[in-house]
Amino acid sequence: MTAPCGPLERRYRRLLLAYPRSYRRAHGDELLDVLLEEAAPGRRIPVPREAWGLLTGGLRSRVAHQATGNAWVDGLHLGVTAVAAVNLAELLPYAQALPLWTLMSALALLAILRGWLRTAFPLTLLTGVKAVGVAAGEQAFDVTVLPVPPNPLSSLALFQDSDPLPVAAGYAIVLIGLAVLAWPRRPVRVRSWWWWAAVVPAAWAGPAWMLEDTRYLISLSRMCVEAAAFGLAVAAGYLTRDHRWALASGIYLLAVSCDLAFHAEDLGRQHLAYAGILGLLVLATTFAPLRQRRHCLD
Repeated sequence: MTAPCGPLERRYRRLLLAYPRSYRRAHGDELLDVLLEEAAPGRRIPVPREAWGLLTGGLRSRVAHQATGNAWVDGLHLGVTAVAAVNLAELLPYAQALPLWTLMSALALLAILRGWLRTAFPLTLLTGVKAVGVAAGEQAFDVTVLPVPPNPLSSLALFQDSDPLPVAAGYAIVLIGLAVLAWPRRPVRVRSWWWWAAVVPAAWAGPAWMLEDTRYLISLSRMCVEAAAFGLAVAAGYLTRDHRWALASGIYLLAVSCDLAFHAEDLGRQHLAYAGILGLLVLATTFAPLRQRRHCLD
């Protein structure tokens, strides 16, 4: 029988969860043995500096693990995933009125996350046709009460402050990306389940931060999710000297820019600040790998 783990070993094992599963399988036991051998007798918790080193080392290892394979294929798939997540977030508050189409959008995102690109394409196409129809006030496929009424997550009717063109642009970006990846077939990475956690705050219309008379509203919760994701992309590009995150950020910024361009007459200082923050973060994601290279050569 295997001897029961002591409290120090259990805590070390929890810290090692910061590393990718493949790394833990290859080196986890060896690293754990070294940590236990060097620990002072009777110690029950890791030294804070040691715990911090394991956490940061694990995160670096995870980022490095993500920077494998074809950077352009992976960056395109990552950008398509981000835009598909936002497409789902737009429908999610109206799931009660549009249960079938919200489910299809969720299944499309699931297929993209799992790398089932040829399954994701028809699901995205059908959902996109329905979404554009709702934005245009037309009945596509089935009868829907229009406008789709507000709900606790959103104070506006579905696509009330939008138009068929920017809605179509969001789905077109996903469809074009899926077509490039799937024909000819290109293997893509299976994405993290954490993408689902980003959909709900992106779908929420609050908290209010724009002026009450603003015609085109952007939720603060969505902006925080975007800023956090772009910030992670900057850090990943800096650590790995890889441009896949810059490509993904650029694809997402293209979708946001289509929406902002359509509402050009309604944009105020807050909209411009929002666009400027995203633009600066994309630039930082683009130049972060170059800055790291120069640092390494010095």
